[in-house]
Amino acid sequence: MTTTQNDTLFARAQKTTPGGVNSPVRAFRSVGGTPRFITRAEGPYFWDADGKRYIDYIGSWGPAILGHAHPEVVKAVQDAAALGLSFGAPTEGEILMAEEITRLVPSIEQVRLVSSGTEATMSALRLARGATGRDKIVKFEGCYHGHADSLLVKAGSGLLTFGNPTSAGVPEDFVKHTLVLDYNNVEQMKDAFDSFGSEIACVIVEPVAGNMNLVKATPEFLQAMRELCTQHGALLIFDEVMCGFRVALGGAQALYNIKPDLTALGKVIGGGMPVAAFGGSAALMHHMAPLGAVYQAGTLSGNPVAVAAGMTTLKLIQQPGFYEQLGATAQRLADGLTAAAKEAGVEFCADAIGGMFGIYFSATPPTSYAEMMAGDRSKFNAFFHAMLDEGVYFAPAAFEAGFVSAQHDDAVIDATIAAARKVFAQLK
Repeated sequence: MTTTQNDTLFARAQKTTPGGVNSPVRAFRSVGGTPRFITRAEGPYFWDADGKRYIDYIGSWGPAILGHAHPEVVKAVQDAAALGLSFGAPTEGEILMAEEITRLVPSIEQVRLVSSGTEATMSALRLARGATGRDKIVKFEGCYHGHADSLLVKAGSGLLTFGNPTSAGVPEDFVKHTLVLDYNNVEQMKDAFDSFGSEIACVIVEPVAGNMNLVKATPEFLQAMRELCTQHGALLIFDEVMCGFRVALGGAQALYNIKPDLTALGKVIGGGMPVAAFGGSAALMHHMAPLGAVYQAGTLSGNPVAVAAGMTTLKLIQQPGFYEQLGATAQRLADGLTAAAKEAGVEFCADAIGGMFGIYFSATPPTSYAEMMAGDRSKFNAFFHAMLDEGVYFAPAAFEAGFVSAQHDDAVIDATIAAARKVFAQLK
């Protein structure tokens, strides 16, 4: 068996890093094999340590909406870095980003910049509890909101049971106030509010879920959520860390025409660098220190180099027709993969919204975590590795959404579909 440079690096990494990776999904544990160590990226491609080129459909898990190493973003980073990497003091760039976000997302009047999506959702939850004086939160099974203790929760066994920790090191007391419900289940959500409405501080949801593969919320689900929160005095938090500026310029809330009380953003607003944010009405945000009693701080929040990358990205995605083209690309990929599977007689389907897509080894796109779990994961694993051999890199797990960029042109999509046609014939 030939030892590749990827094998060598992985063996070396495992000596000093748990599992050899700094984020679990990179380890290929769910699909098997050796992770690819990336050396460079450009446009819709990246190259591994053995020099092999891949069509990249993870895009740094969403931020690379313009494609990798966009020259204007790279120049903005270089120019900012030349002036200093970090100051620990305010900069005009932070103001410009806040002004841009509040202009593009009408539900946000004020915003606080942080460095990660986990920070954004964790802080939004703390703000919701501080503003309402309540403790209980509602989340939905299959939605991932970062690795904060109270969010690492698996649904309990009964209809309205509180969840159990899904990570060691999370005390039961940390999650005893977290109620886990089924995604897209309106009646169950109504029952939850009937039972606990006066105790619920907030509902947090991915309006387009991307961490149980791509699963779209139904309009009825989100509308009922908005109405129930308003009726019971709870806050509605949209976690748009992944889908914000990915599915539309104003995020999923613009597509669904739903106004959340708080929004968490990340990924695209950093353009590939660590920038995230949370925001809402000025009245709510005034609960934050230094104005209010809800504390949150970050040494590198609003880092000038990262903000430069994010601001350049936010400007470029506002070009006329950008989202129409991005959405057409994702849909063309989804349709082409579905047609290729049908030709081969393989049970498969795909779905897309904006610049996100999902692939499923099932007859229809899932609408919940349980439906996603019912798909053929062994067939996905075989598909993943065969496509990798063909030079196409999908997410190394059956439960992750995929992403296209503005650089995934027709030729790139055609090459992907041609590879898939070959692979599906093998899977049959």
